[in-house]
Amino acid sequence: MSRRPNIVVILADDLGFSDLGCYGSEVSTPAIDSLALGGLRFTQMYNSARCCPSRAALLTGLHPHQAGIGHMTYTMSDTNPAYQGFLNDSSVTIAEALQSAGYRTLMSGKWHVARQRNMAERERWPDDRPGFPLPRERGFDDFFGTIGGAGSYYKPTYLMRNEDLLDQTEPDWYYTDQITDHGVRMATEAMDDEVPFFLYLSYTAPHWPLHAMEEDIARYENHYRGGWDTIRTARHEELKAQGLVDPRWPISPRDPTAFPWEESTYPEWEAYRMAIYAAQIDRMDQGVAKLLAVLRERDQLDNTVIIFLSDNGGAAEFLAEDGPLRPGWIADTTPDGRPMHFGNTPDLVPGGPETFQSYDICWANASNTPFRRFKGWVHEGGISTPLIVHWPDGIPAPGVVRTPAHLVDIMPTCLEVAGAAYPARYRGHDITPAEGHSLAPAFRDPGWERPGSLFFEHEGYRAIRQGPWKLVSGEEERWELYQIDEDRTESTDLAGREGKRVGRMAGEWNDWAVRVGVNFDLRADLQQLFAMERRGVEQGRARLRRA
Repeated sequence: MSRRPNIVVILADDLGFSDLGCYGSEVSTPAIDSLALGGLRFTQMYNSARCCPSRAALLTGLHPHQAGIGHMTYTMSDTNPAYQGFLNDSSVTIAEALQSAGYRTLMSGKWHVARQRNMAERERWPDDRPGFPLPRERGFDDFFGTIGGAGSYYKPTYLMRNEDLLDQTEPDWYYTDQITDHGVRMATEAMDDEVPFFLYLSYTAPHWPLHAMEEDIARYENHYRGGWDTIRTARHEELKAQGLVDPRWPISPRDPTAFPWEESTYPEWEAYRMAIYAAQIDRMDQGVAKLLAVLRERDQLDNTVIIFLSDNGGAAEFLAEDGPLRPGWIADTTPDGRPMHFGNTPDLVPGGPETFQSYDICWANASNTPFRRFKGWVHEGGISTPLIVHWPDGIPAPGVVRTPAHLVDIMPTCLEVAGAAYPARYRGHDITPAEGHSLAPAFRDPGWERPGSLFFEHEGYRAIRQGPWKLVSGEEERWELYQIDEDRTESTDLAGREGKRVGRMAGEWNDWAVRVGVNFDLRADLQQLFAMERRGVEQGRARLRRA
């Protein structure tokens, strides 16, 4: 067996900073916790605020705009390649680089770096139009999973095995388990063939809809009846006890659009929604346990670099009965043909295949404890992710790494541990130089500090992290300044006292934005779109509270 390490990247979907046991949660995640306790936990790992931009950054080592996904996976501009909505030819994926270095490259799960497809387009398959690159076209030797961003766990749309579309009609079929089982199969085949492998295990859990197995839900039915405020407090205390947040940082106030648990009109339904969300995480952890067992049995666990993280913070999205996702983008029926009911309707018990609900803003506020905001924002709650790295052969001792880091650092890290090169040209195209820094020095020295600034832009929201300082703007476009070492929960805005620093950092952000292709006109359009979506969400929540 080659001693080049195997590499496994496990990506959770919409998992908040405090949703794992090893990051303060009450959810049972023993397998992931074992990776953390035997490896490194990063306390200041950042993502790109939303699913597909984060995936683009992780896979390419570039900022999302540079890779072609400056917003989402649909075309926002016919003239600006940063917003084409799919991976471009001037980027190279981890899989492409490692495939060239002799690795077998494997993927199981969610792709979401190609244009969205409506179900009405299925008859056009296979499709050679630009904009729909599949994993095997971007360096993966074997693929099982889904192309789009969200869907039923019992009947996902655009489910594929390599280039073949699959129609899911089987009973007792659950997507999280399928992602695990196909990933384990692929890894086992590679180990049987004695070749080093790269496995991208891209779960959809715990992204909405709230779909979970009954036996998993049962373990959490009584956990959340005390409400989200109690959970936030308990998680904050546990994070402090684990040394992952500074006791000087107060927990952020309850989000202005959330409400106290005591004012909940449907407390049993609210508690049950969070129980399902916890069950989705639990099931993913069970899958990680299966993978670890196989690596251990094959004596490959010590020689495998395992990286676990999330694509963004917990999602505050409210699913309305008349929401925009329903027509054509998700299945309208269950695997056995029953109608599916879309939306956060309290008289429907979620969890089964006939429902399509989310856990909403108040629970997302708990998932992102102790930080502000959610998926989509670039305040800490939107862009902070747990990051765990486990590699017994390459990490001398477990510990906690506190240096700020970013998703663009994952690709350079994978290439360094594999001894692979980042190409200047690939398949006849000039490749944009990688933006990230390898995190491998932190494996040997947890006190290592990553050089350079970190940058963010999504849907008009902006941020730059520079040393202990963070400059960020949200809905009002006004810059806010926080000294993160002292105040990571962003409670005291120092912009009024630090005008020169604000000017310098804003100038550096603007230079970066121009360099990577941020479209300033589109930013205004996106902000209006996002504001309209939030108004609809707030109206839906208001209806629930008045009921």
